Amino acid sequence: MNILLVEDNISIIKGLVYSFEKNNLKLVCKTTIKEAKEYIDCNKIDLIILDVMLPDGNGFSLYEDVIKNLKIPTIFLTAKDEEDDIVKGLDIGADDYVTKPFSTKELLARVNKVLLAKQKKSLIKVKDITFDLDKAVLYKNDEEIELTALELKLVNLLFVNLGKVVSRNVILDKIWDWTGNYVDDHTVTVYFKRIREKIKTDIIKTVKGMGYRIDEE
Repeated sequence: MNILLVEDNISIIKGLVYSFEKNNLKLVCKTTIKEAKEYIDCNKIDLIILDVMLPDGNGFSLYEDVIKNLKIPTIFLTAKDEEDDIVKGLDIGADDYVTKPFSTKELLARVNKVLLAKQKKSLIKVKDITFDLDKAVLYKNDEEIELTALELKLVNLLFVNLGKVVSRNVILDKIWDWTGNYVDDHTVTVYFKRIREKIKTDIIKTVKGMGYRIDEE
């Protein structure tokens, strides 16, 4: 678990690093927007704790310009009397906020809550099949199902559109984007036949004349 703290107050940094380590959580600290951007560009991050006021700008800009597009869960740290900051943070998509001064226990509780919500959202279960969106791994009763890279992309396409029909035209366009190869309707049918044989659970529905769909339970 990799958590990024963007904060310039050294006493807050030291206290949080100590507390997070005691709770078996890795906390990487950056004190400026520039340092944070460089770290975000090169690392996979599970959650960001982001101070609103930083030496080279404000956390809202960093969130809107970089973090939001990457869909990294974010908790804002705001001054206690800045109600507008709290509202703005939530309006632009932050997962939570904590006002200064804050209890470390409270922040840890909010971190755990956001991480748990992220974990639940990344796992989609239909019957005895589970798809991990973050890892792009398909499981049947907790055992990984071996799929080719293209088969996994097709499964991912259906799971991210859960309950919706993905048309054959969309699938054909996606295969072209992924592989650079032209395929026809018959080839798509063959791909899904192979996926069904490997899954051995009837979750992929054929919608005649349209495409394919996986329904929520």
